[in-house]
Amino acid sequence: MLASSTLDALIKPSRMAFTLLLLHAAVLPLAPLANAAAQEPYSPNVGTAPDRQVYFGDTHVHTGLSADAGGSGTRLMPEDAYRFARGEEVLSNTGQPVKLRRPYDFFMITDHSDGMGLISDLLEGTSNVMADPKGKRYHEDFNAGGQQAADAMFRLIAEFSQGKTPEALLYQPGVPAYRRVWERLVAAAEEFDDPGRFTTFIAYEWTSLVKGNNLHRNVIFRDDADKALEVVPFTTTPPIGSRNPRDLWSWMAAYEKDTGGDVTAIPHNGNLSNGMMFPLRDDFDSGKELDAAYAKSRMTWERIYEVTQFKGDGEAHPLLSPDDEFADFETWDFGNLDASQAKTPAMLPSEYARSGLLRGLQLQQTLGINPYQFGFQGATDTHTGLSTADEDNFFSKFTTTEPSATRTVHPGKSNPDLGIEGFTGWMYNAAGVTAVWAEQNSRTAIFDAMERRETYATTGPRIALRFFGGWSFEAGDASIPDLARKGYELGVPMGSELGAAGAKAPSFIISALRDPIGANLDRIQVVKGWVTAEGEAKEQVYNVAWSDGRELDADGKLPGVGNTVDLSVPTWSNSIGAAELSTVWRDPDFDAAQAAFYYVRVLEIPTPRWTAYDAVRFGVEAPEGVTLITQERAYSSPIWYTP
Repeated sequence: MLASSTLDALIKPSRMAFTLLLLHAAVLPLAPLANAAAQEPYSPNVGTAPDRQVYFGDTHVHTGLSADAGGSGTRLMPEDAYRFARGEEVLSNTGQPVKLRRPYDFFMITDHSDGMGLISDLLEGTSNVMADPKGKRYHEDFNAGGQQAADAMFRLIAEFSQGKTPEALLYQPGVPAYRRVWERLVAAAEEFDDPGRFTTFIAYEWTSLVKGNNLHRNVIFRDDADKALEVVPFTTTPPIGSRNPRDLWSWMAAYEKDTGGDVTAIPHNGNLSNGMMFPLRDDFDSGKELDAAYAKSRMTWERIYEVTQFKGDGEAHPLLSPDDEFADFETWDFGNLDASQAKTPAMLPSEYARSGLLRGLQLQQTLGINPYQFGFQGATDTHTGLSTADEDNFFSKFTTTEPSATRTVHPGKSNPDLGIEGFTGWMYNAAGVTAVWAEQNSRTAIFDAMERRETYATTGPRIALRFFGGWSFEAGDASIPDLARKGYELGVPMGSELGAAGAKAPSFIISALRDPIGANLDRIQVVKGWVTAEGEAKEQVYNVAWSDGRELDADGKLPGVGNTVDLSVPTWSNSIGAAELSTVWRDPDFDAAQAAFYYVRVLEIPTPRWTAYDAVRFGVEAPEGVTLITQERAYSSPIWYTP
């Protein structure tokens, strides 16, 4: 070992030299590179805006503050729902520990506009509630819990749907409990908002029901508490509120004018609207033809649409799209929300997203404005406070169908007199999730992405999906590392409109990357809709990219990808499918004279459905007819072409 004096002798000259070098650098600036001023910056990111990243969230969540949730046993409050969504472990309403595999990036609690404050008073048995015979009965039933409380919940929904709620239970603005609950919801959103990590939004669900037909909208604020607390939610019961969406849009316009704020509305999945979600005539004005004012208001205030959620998938219906082999997915078509009216085939075109988009093109021909020019998003509509869209971690819609050995056969709403069998617990769909492409994880950036419709829906998996349309994309553009930059420079992203027609048909850059901890991809499809000069709606589904070297048949159909699901575990294998699929696709049937829309549907390989996990975990046989295997998917917002 060297002595300390020897080390000092060796180190001292080096210290002196280093000191002189630093002094020299301080007084003599570095020589500039030759011709640097005339050269482009070496860094390709100089002067550019931040790249848009994909963020995942839920826009439709109810806690125990919603009357139908709290009445049926939900005791988790907004604070619990936020903690769960950002990744913390909580106890469910039935006392089961539950945690997400991955936290959400953003989150919106949308407790119902009507009846805010009612459920706490019903449970407590306040004097005004107990003085009303129905209020007293609800107090007793809800406190009894279990199926008795669930039955009371459906009874409460039915009375509200038909406009028969007792006056004492019509909690509206002006009732002290109403304002208190709104202030609590706003305060919770402010408390848990953590920009860059976990973004929360002030929101509520406008609870319009027209004789049981579901016209709900989730109202989302871009703003903070200072503006949101200048108002209380718009309700649906006259004279203060209204069930007419036009009146909601007027309320939104007044809010923005009076506060300088910004607000948007997201229509609920329309499969329980019984033909009222995408009307051709005004159901609130004697069936008159829709006018340009309606079209302009709707396309202004409702920029995106909830295409999938727990109560079924709403992209397409097999009767409307008989040539689409994937149209019959998690289909709910038995009736309206309270089972007071059976479904008829004539109602279907006004309930599903694809047919709604087609109706928008038809109305544009006569009105000059497309009222149904909406992007896609997904949500859960959970009423447990637990947003669980993963098949192996599904806590269902209501507390009564949280995990148990019997929940697959748990009865839901039915109406034997009308031949409506309704649904049972296994029919709930573990979906969905909203993805947005935004510059950062913040209220302003995510809200702005929703307003420009740069969003897409998934049924749960976090698939990364890009979709750009333009007139000059070439075949190799899908394989370059910065395909998104090319997409923005030479085209438009999902949710946008194509400019004037080019010399040839439009082309589209499409790229899909599987969920990093999920299943491989089966295929990418482009769904095109258009309207002829005579106003006839048409659609076509194109297979544009797929895995495993399969070949299209003469009709453009693609053989199935296969199935590796083992129901005994259950599990699956990524030995089939592809981790990534991409392509540049040009419309082979383009007609520059016809208005059209295009959107992308991405399918995963088959995987176990939540019912398969239940069968194994609880050691029970799945009843006959219960679906055990699913093909998860993603839906991009459309790109529109208008001549």
